[in-house]
Amino acid sequence: MTEERHFTTGDTCKIAYRLDGDPGKPWLVLANSIATTYDMWDAQIEEFAKSFYIVRYDMRGHGGSDVPQGAYSVDRLGYDVLELLDHLQISRACFCGLSLGGFVGQWLGIHAPERIDRLVLSNTSPYLGPRPQWDDLIQKTREPDSMNFFADMFLGNWFPEPMLRSTPDRCKPFRQMVISTDPQGLAGSFAAVRDADTRRSISLITTPTLVIGGVNDTVTAASHSEAIAAEIPRSKLVMMDGVHLLNVERPEEFDRVVIDFLTHS
Repeated sequence: MTEERHFTTGDTCKIAYRLDGDPGKPWLVLANSIATTYDMWDAQIEEFAKSFYIVRYDMRGHGGSDVPQGAYSVDRLGYDVLELLDHLQISRACFCGLSLGGFVGQWLGIHAPERIDRLVLSNTSPYLGPRPQWDDLIQKTREPDSMNFFADMFLGNWFPEPMLRSTPDRCKPFRQMVISTDPQGLAGSFAAVRDADTRRSISLITTPTLVIGGVNDTVTAASHSEAIAAEIPRSKLVMMDGVHLLNVERPEEFDRVVIDFLTHS
């Protein structure tokens, strides 16, 4: 098992990351959902490492990364990735982002296409308004025991009810990820989602793109994935019979679809 590493961004935020696989293979960056750590990709590493050298990281406000005060932005989260690539001397990489990670992926596709070979946008959206709902969630992070509330909320959003009942051991690590998240990190990330809106710019993405959506996703609805794919020229859309964290709910199908897209021209 590789050890956790760190680098410091230009605005002095320490970012935690780890590397998995063979350094001789092409690079693949994995970016997480809100309120998770890079451990959310554990089920993918064995298969992905057959084709890629993997870098996964904790977004600012999460896991082993620093927790800056104030609102975060998708712009800043995108620059964190670019600075991570620079730190590792990576000129180009494939990128797979899920949920908030997918917002970051959209930003990279729009603003830094020269750094991204192929792009996977899973269970994400060009816009998740309206604004007041996010302000209410930000306020909620300031309440006592708020992270237990958010753990219940996120697990209900991420996984189907039968999975929560029948395979609790698969879901338990994700509850712990949420509970362990600093409330300020969650609030800052809620602000990033609140302010993100790529509806007018996503058509600028020219990088080969795979869009993955969950038929039963109640957060980033199937229609959101369809809207992204409709706007990105020559993108590929795959809808899976699942909810939000499809890499956990349907790991074999998720791995197959992503690897096939990233490794075939």
